[in-house]
Amino acid sequence: MAQKKDGDADEQEPRELSVREAGKKGGDAVRDRYGSTFYEEIGRKGGKATRDRHGVEFYESIGQKGGKVVKEKYGADFYEEIGHKGGQKVKKLIAEAKKRLEEDEPEEASKPKDEG
Repeated sequence: MAQKKDGDADEQEPRELSVREAGKKGGDAVRDRYGSTFYEEIGRKGGKATRDRHGVEFYESIGQKGGKVVKEKYGADFYEEIGHKGGQKVKKLIAEAKKRLEEDEPEEASKPKDEG
């Protein structure tokens, strides 16, 4: 390795990757090799194996524990707030879908219907 000269910012000493950096590098390599759907498949397999080993009640238990922690951290009003946001998002998506359907209807009405 070339020695670092004073004022030469382009040359850097090699350093170890952090655990996070190494994990990202490995994850990116796996994604590039197998595709992003690979993660969906292994997640589904892992979830099924966990369910088979621990039962559905396990998921209920960890969900309740997580909910309790969130409630303690953010308060009960947090759930009302995120519920409202979710409802507004659904309302917006429904309105957009209806608008697209209305825009497509004139085209549908002008097409001749098959007579059988």
